[in-house]
Amino acid sequence: MSADRVRAYIALGANLGDSAATLKTVLDELRQTPGIAAVTASRFYRTAPVEATGPDFVNAAAALDTTLAPLELLDVLQALELRHGRERPYKNAPRTLDLDMLLHGDQSLEDPRLVLPHPRMHLRAFVLRPLLDLAPTLRVAGRPAADWLADIHDQPISPL
Repeated sequence: MSADRVRAYIALGANLGDSAATLKTVLDELRQTPGIAAVTASRFYRTAPVEATGPDFVNAAAALDTTLAPLELLDVLQALELRHGRERPYKNAPRTLDLDMLLHGDQSLEDPRLVLPHPRMHLRAFVLRPLLDLAPTLRVAGRPAADWLADIHDQPISPL
């Protein structure tokens, strides 16, 4: 990775429409986005909604190298969500696509639009399990991500 690129991790999810097809398409779109390179995806998982209602989700994680600053990358992710019909009628509504930035290098950020590292990723199996596919030794909030995942074994997740 060149010195001007940063490794970022993104959580992907959807529970409306053909969720797996949407995630595959979005991964291809990320690969074609200027400022983004080397997109690698985890396997896909089926999970029940957490703090939400609706059909089961298809979730994954992506690692990518980027020259985009965190808020620029957020703009790309939100534009992809809109392109795929994302609506926000209420908090945690079912969605055609949800893209969350988890990490952007080792950067910490507290902006009204984005908090990094993602403040709840260690509490969600649907984020940690795919993330561990890509970064098995990753530490989150000072602990190995695998230890956090063991703590939330009550959140069912199964590979597709």
